[in-house]
Amino acid sequence: MASDIVPIRLSLTEGDLVTLWAPRWREDGEEWEAFLGDDEALYAFGEVAQLAAFVRTAPEHDLIDHPAWSVVPDLTVAELTPEDTQHYDIVGVPELVAENADTWTIGELAEIVEMVRSLADVCDLEQVTEILDSAPAFALLDQGTLPFVGREGGRLWNQLVETVAERWDDVIDALDELVATPDVDAKALAAAQREAAALRKAEQEVRTRAADADDEEIEAEAAEEAVAAQIAEDEADAPAGFWEEVGIDPIRITTRDGEFVTLRCYLDDKPVFLGSRGRIDVFGSERALARHLADAGKDGHDLVAASTWPEVVEKAEVGELEVTVDELNTYVLTGLDDDIAEGTLVVDAAQLELATELLLDVGEWAGDDEPRQALAESESLGWLVSFVVRPDPTRLAPSPPFDAEAARWRELVEDLTNRLDEH
Repeated sequence: MASDIVPIRLSLTEGDLVTLWAPRWREDGEEWEAFLGDDEALYAFGEVAQLAAFVRTAPEHDLIDHPAWSVVPDLTVAELTPEDTQHYDIVGVPELVAENADTWTIGELAEIVEMVRSLADVCDLEQVTEILDSAPAFALLDQGTLPFVGREGGRLWNQLVETVAERWDDVIDALDELVATPDVDAKALAAAQREAAALRKAEQEVRTRAADADDEEIEAEAAEEAVAAQIAEDEADAPAGFWEEVGIDPIRITTRDGEFVTLRCYLDDKPVFLGSRGRIDVFGSERALARHLADAGKDGHDLVAASTWPEVVEKAEVGELEVTVDELNTYVLTGLDDDIAEGTLVVDAAQLELATELLLDVGEWAGDDEPRQALAESESLGWLVSFVVRPDPTRLAPSPPFDAEAARWRELVEDLTNRLDEH
């Protein structure tokens, strides 16, 4: 598609209609925005073939003078087909706002409202503009969930929902009245329909080949799983290490103050650290930790609740306790705040996932709800962490700047660091 003219799909009362949109551009020192149509109507079509036939033959419309228009009549039906990201379900807004005000709902609603506002501005739909301006929340949607947090945020969201319930039908009616489907050249339409049929056939063949490839992939995956199962069985037959046997893990934590070693286990699926009253005993080396466990670290901390703790003490007392930290139990807390501030593409997902695990574990053990609350997906930091750790191309990406998220992460790390008692 011409880079400055975009095919879009609008869902209105008559169904899904396709048209063309020219986002804002500058010409002769002025800023412009336009849609396919004329002074009285927005031209929209029930199928892409109709749109293709129209743009290839129509002599007059509002986009004819656009700097990129000369490219459009030569575009194929495939190139004139709107991408999924350019689908605006305007008639579905009441159903959308009935959902929770989460990142997905607000992100989708923000895109729809932005398109409706553009239509209203370009086509002089004063009533639609007045409706969008009547609830401040419409103008805040591009900020994500932050404006809708807390009591005031809830009030803003409820006001938006009430406005949609009471007046969105007026928005739809105004757009329905604006839309017109002009006649198209019969010969051009027949040619475009043949092109569309050929495109559908080619897409079906691609899907068929993909399904056949999936079958082969499934067979290959089954073979890989069989090999993995055998490896797992072999490993299960091998003698377990001491720390695995006792169910306690040595862990390494890297903070601004250096690297420290401590212990953690899970009792009834709840994390327990070497320490007490929310303070964690940490050591500068594995050897220092082993010496401590043979002397002052025998008791007086929460790990004594583990049934296998006496085995750890026994080995430490006779000098046979070897403390080794597995890579999966290494938590690096440094640098992540700066990476978060720079953007999601910079953050190391594996490092962030491990650091998040540690923050949540320590918070749960210490009775501190702050990490859990801050890292909930309903919060801006939690949504960013979830987006990085569990990437999904269908999810709306967090929007910069990320200074607030970086600052919140820095606070959580600082709180954890202050819980460490170095011996």
